[in-house]
Amino acid sequence: MSDHPPINPSSLVQGIIVAITAFDDVPEHLFEVQEVYEDCITGVALTGPLSGTYGEPALELVLRVVSASVEALGTD
Repeated sequence: MSDHPPINPSSLVQGIIVAITAFDDVPEHLFEVQEVYEDCITGVALTGPLSGTYGEPALELVLRVVSASVEALGTD
């Protein structure tokens, strides 16, 4: 069970950067969101031992939004 409040899936969009909670032997790391689904997100790890690796973490693993890309904000 997680000790952080659940993330609101509507706050997640393509290109946004989120922090993924530590799991197994993988420390907390940054993740760029590509797609958002009802129960998970898809994208690529940006930091940590999985850097550059595609993943599909469950929404429960998203700790917080770290930053939004220009594309995610819809501005130039």
